[in-house]
Order: sequence, then C-alpha cells, then structure tokens
Amino acid sequence: MHIAPSRQAFADAGAAEFARRAREAVEGHGRFCVALAGGATPRSVYARVADRQSPYRAQIHWARTWVLFGDERQVAPDHDESNFRMASETLLRHVPVPEEQVHRIRGENPDSQRAAEEYEEILRDVFRLGAGEWPRFDLVLLGLGADGHTASLFPGSPAARETARLVTEVRRNPGPDRITLTLPVLNNAAAVLFLVSGASKAEAARQVLGGGSDLPAAQVRPERGDLLWLLDGDAAAALPR
Repeated sequence: MHIAPSRQAFADAGAAEFARRAREAVEGHGRFCVALAGGATPRSVYARVADRQSPYRAQIHWARTWVLFGDERQVAPDHDESNFRMASETLLRHVPVPEEQVHRIRGENPDSQRAAEEYEEILRDVFRLGAGEWPRFDLVLLGLGADGHTASLFPGSPAARETARLVTEVRRNPGPDRITLTLPVLNNAAAVLFLVSGASKAEAARQVLGGGSDLPAAQVRPERGDLLWLLDGDAAAALPR
C-alpha cells in the first residue's frame, strides 16, 4: 500500500507501476496485457503515462501491449460515461499502441448479456484459452466505489458471486446495465492495482483494508499475484495510523 502526498505524486506512482509491470511482462514473456479501469480517478495516471515529457511512456513497448477493460456501462463508446471514451481521451489516442490490440467492451449492444458473451470470446482469443482456463492479465487496474464495489461488481449483485464465467452482465436500476470481468478473472491476474482517491472512498477503504469485509473489493485477492493499493491522503484518512 502506498499513500501519495499529492495529486502529482499519485499520478507518478500509478504511472511508474504501470510502466514497471509493462516492462517486466515484455521481458518475461513477450507482451503486456492490461485491463484498464474507468471512472475519474485513473485519469491522472493515464495522462501521466501518455505524457511525452514523462519518463514512463518510453519505458513501455507499445507494439507488444494489449489493452482490455475491466468493465463498461451499456452506453455508446462516445458517451460521456463510457470507460472506453475516458481511456481514449487520456491515454490511447496519445500512445502508439496498435489499434487491433485495443479491445473495448461493446457497450452500445442493447443486449448486455450478449455483449458479455462477446467480450468473453475476445478474452479467450487474446489469451488463447482452452476449456476451463482463465486469462492471466499482467496488470488489472481497479477503482473503489464508496459502497465497496469494484469494476462493476456491486454489493449484493449476482455478478459478484459469479464463478463460472469470465465476463458477466450487471443489471442496474436506475442507470444503464453494465458488463464486467468476474472475480475469478481478477484473482488470476499477476498484479492488481487499486487506484483510490477522494474522501468519499475513505470509509470503504477502511473496511476493505481492515480485513473481514464481505464487500466485493475485499474479495479481490490474487491467488498467484500481487495486490497493490495506491491511495491519496483523503482516501486514506480513515485508515489506522
């Protein structure tokens, strides 16, 4: 766990970890597969990774980078609430990652179940999975909701209890339905990095990091990987000193 003392330090720490994992993955097995998070918090990290003046951009072998997403709202890719749009505006348009290696969730599909099935097919193709196998991301970026949700795994949702599928739909009312990676996929990653900022997340962070919580974010515990937390001072305010 790392608590960043400033916004700049938060962006730098997140970007440094992103670049380190990318470099080690390419050196280790020839490519880097990352699942991006949506929401407001990752914006500064993505912008820092993409910044031509930063030391991190040049450390990443973009031609050997595959970009996927942890979740998406059932909206068009140019919608204000689209995770793909946010990632495109802050990161993907500014770095030389091959377009065919960026795989977004088709949130514009009016059938969220079918959209989830299609994304599962993409995962199986990208990771060349056989029957019963799970994808192994080099890095999964996650946020934390004030209610303890992460990706689109909400407290009490059947999606948070899904153990057979790689990707599942999430019914939301109010609000658009969502499509999300499932907990077994998150827990098979080589590394999971939570990016958490803002006072509204402080209580959820306290519960999840305190242990014993049944919140979805607390169930993210990579079995053969690293679990990392990057928080700003506001998000860490309720943690025991």
